[in-house]
Amino acid sequence: MSLNGLSFCVLDTISNSVIQFNKIEFKAKSTPYLLLKELKGLLQKEKLLKQEYEEVTVIHRNNLYALVPKPLFDKNELPNYLKFNTKLLANDQIVYDELPNQEMVCVYVPFTNVNNYLLECFGEFEFKHNSIAMLQALFHQKSNKTICYVHVANKFMEIAVLEERKLMLYNQFDYKSKEDFLYYVLFTYEQLGLHVEEIKLKLFGTVEEGDPIYDISYQYLKKVSVFVPKFGNYNVEDLDNSTIDLTLLGN
Repeated sequence: MSLNGLSFCVLDTISNSVIQFNKIEFKAKSTPYLLLKELKGLLQKEKLLKQEYEEVTVIHRNNLYALVPKPLFDKNELPNYLKFNTKLLANDQIVYDELPNQEMVCVYVPFTNVNNYLLECFGEFEFKHNSIAMLQALFHQKSNKTICYVHVANKFMEIAVLEERKLMLYNQFDYKSKEDFLYYVLFTYEQLGLHVEEIKLKLFGTVEEGDPIYDISYQYLKKVSVFVPKFGNYNVEDLDNSTIDLTLLGN
């Protein structure tokens, strides 16, 4: 969930299948209050509160976060990791997630009002920041080469560069045009000293070959492809990838 929209999926872990999914995109950036209102409407429309679940996982997507190397992490200093790039409020809850096997910790502010409501609905559940969810999904990909991955969403993009299964960079940006999108990709290549002729750019999410974002990326970076990430044994080949948020399956 984010201030740009909501998505969900219900998984059958016995048959390794996705049995229900949907997504809502907001026309304009919302607020935590309106986000909760939209969530309540979605849960009612999809009759999600009438089912029982073995496990519930909630993913928060926002820019109120910082990735911290584990050797530099101190759980008693959480506000200090965020105060230079995030406007914190006195009542903000600050939590953290660890990125398994990567010596990295994500410190972030979740949507507390949403968490409180879901706690009433489902009881205890797991929640994490989207950066952890996406990176976990990408580390499932079997590649030892340097690759730039970009998750494309509605006016929102996440960039992750992996080198020999180690994280070089993760960042997220709001964009308004395909030129904005290209700028952030090329800026990432420049800052990391990556050669556009050599390093592959893999796009996934709401993007297909022939889309304006794909075409402009291919114009400047020839090694561009759209791919469907592998998520364990779940069969996603027949799903509408523009509807389901595939990062949800990597958790």
